[in-house]
Amino acid sequence: MFKVATLYKFVPLHDLALLQQQLQSICSALTGTLLIASEGINGTIAGPADLLDYAMAQIAAIPSFNDLWYQYSEAGHKPFRRLKVRLKKEIITMHQPEVQSMQLRGQHVLAADWNKTLDQAAVVVDVRNDYECRLGSFKGALNPETTYFSQFPAFVETHLTPYKAQPIAMFCTGGIRCEKASAYMLANGFKTVYQLSGGILQYLMHTHEAQSRWQGECFVFDERISLGHGLKKGNSLLCYGCRMPLTEEDIDADYQPGVRCKFCVKH
Repeated sequence: MFKVATLYKFVPLHDLALLQQQLQSICSALTGTLLIASEGINGTIAGPADLLDYAMAQIAAIPSFNDLWYQYSEAGHKPFRRLKVRLKKEIITMHQPEVQSMQLRGQHVLAADWNKTLDQAAVVVDVRNDYECRLGSFKGALNPETTYFSQFPAFVETHLTPYKAQPIAMFCTGGIRCEKASAYMLANGFKTVYQLSGGILQYLMHTHEAQSRWQGECFVFDERISLGHGLKKGNSLLCYGCRMPLTEEDIDADYQPGVRCKFCVKH
């Protein structure tokens, strides 16, 4: 059994090359990906529980990361092949200079209060990409139909402008995309933006299935492909030809793993 930590924090960072070496040393016994930029850290790492706990304690001991957001889950098999610690211009790419300082943020809503927020919002937005939304989402949430997060601002301009004065609720996998999405929207005149604190992962971890508004599974960027309630591994597969996540309904008699799926045929 492997323990998995999803983590992020927006915080000004300096001496990135030195920090990269430090994180590579701390996480040398683990696998996964950590991204660091002048705006903060983002990533998912995994390993045996004792080694991951020790590494997380060391990361949290770095002054800039003392209140790091993280969420634990489990994997029955090794979820990543190797460790990568990469330097980036942004830890989540948006290409919007006005949000680089991250001074503006949406209002965080705990998982326990999210159902009430869904009922009160004028519109609910899934901030993830289209291939993620396909596996599952909250009923009635808008799918921006993006391929990359950097396309989200265009969706805001074309679809959300009428809601500038109304409450908007947003969610993503772990919360980091909502941080930037809400910063962008508030910087561009939106009045009230709520975001699911800790994202879908927190909701699935802390919400009983009988009270849940979540439908389907949550795509994750590792070998597990998807997670369900309680952060248990889902049933989705991944086409190793076109890299599209597949639901059980996507797999027909013609499906050949890594060779042919309906998306390979379509494109």
